Amino acid sequence: MNKFDVVVVGAGPVGSTFARYIANEGFKVVMLERKREVGVPLQCAGLLGKKIKDINILPDEYILNEVYGAYLHSPSNIILKVGRKDPEAYVIDRVGYDKFLVEQAVDAGAELLLNHRVKGLDVKTGEVCVGNNSDKIFKGEVIVGADGHASRVSDEFNPKSKSVMAAQYLLDMKKDVFDIDNVNLNVNSNISPGFLWMIPISKSMARVGLFANKDYNGLNEVLKDFINHDICYKNASILKKYQGFIPVYNSKKKIVKDRAILLGDAASQVKPTTGGGLIIGFECAKMAANTVSRALQMEDIKILNEYEYEYKKRFKNELKVQIEVQKIFESLTNEDLDQMFLKLKEGNAEALISEYGDMDTQSTLIKEMIKNRLLFSILPKLLTRRIGSLWK
Repeated sequence: MNKFDVVVVGAGPVGSTFARYIANEGFKVVMLERKREVGVPLQCAGLLGKKIKDINILPDEYILNEVYGAYLHSPSNIILKVGRKDPEAYVIDRVGYDKFLVEQAVDAGAELLLNHRVKGLDVKTGEVCVGNNSDKIFKGEVIVGADGHASRVSDEFNPKSKSVMAAQYLLDMKKDVFDIDNVNLNVNSNISPGFLWMIPISKSMARVGLFANKDYNGLNEVLKDFINHDICYKNASILKKYQGFIPVYNSKKKIVKDRAILLGDAASQVKPTTGGGLIIGFECAKMAANTVSRALQMEDIKILNEYEYEYKKRFKNELKVQIEVQKIFESLTNEDLDQMFLKLKEGNAEALISEYGDMDTQSTLIKEMIKNRLLFSILPKLLTRRIGSLWK
């Protein structure tokens, strides 16, 4: 039996960040990764808000482009332009960044074992069984489930997690056509509450994708139709196709049980509106590492419950607001969406969104829209009251 202080299941960016923190505290840590190569295949749009530099390491070599704003498109192409003078987000090399974070964890003292798929575990004893030619048993004082949307660790004490599919193409235009300072986001009731995105990597290359409650064939049909009917993508070459899953945020999900805790996608720590999870996941990795460190030092596993308390205290209200925003978008028709964009444009919302908008904390903007009574003009009173009641 292989004994460790902490067994981390999954060596993705959140799991490896946690492993680095806990290894830096002098604890014995192992990361069990089911893939043969970290970060492959790409399963992310690779757009991170500027807060990333405050909560984790991001070397410049993994930044492909800096983004200052966005063009928001309604179904009939009413456009809102929002942005700021300084970069609001970074387009990153996700595969390279994932590998970098794992290397940082290994340099801190964590052990990495690739091609190690978990077959079973016991959250009471801390034993993890891995099938890799011959069965191996790893025992940890703490098990950390950072193994993605279909988490094997989560399945031990939660119902099966729900997720939606995402698809993305890497396009090459062969010439300079893209405004590299801005992303493009398209909404449509056919894919609500999901949306389409165009994220420029350079003036000639971009990632174009979407997520929605559809299967992979359905997502590809929407993507191909979008590319074929948008003059911007005429003569585009599809260099690569990607697909992945985004967990559905679940406020009732239990993230601590006996000796096990969940992190990142395994804990459905994602923004309900966009499906993004790295910023939240990185914050939770630090939070969890602090709690696990105390539990190990004091030899009191019950301290792990403080992690769930701290997580909810930090994110519960923000995520509740985003759930309501998601539900509203899901209820709107294309005609509703066009009307909403018109009223937003008439109400000088572009300036308001530019000033208060944030990729990762959307409740601040919603509060300002309520304060300025702009929300009342674009949404039915019943829906406005539902959002407003969140702060009462």
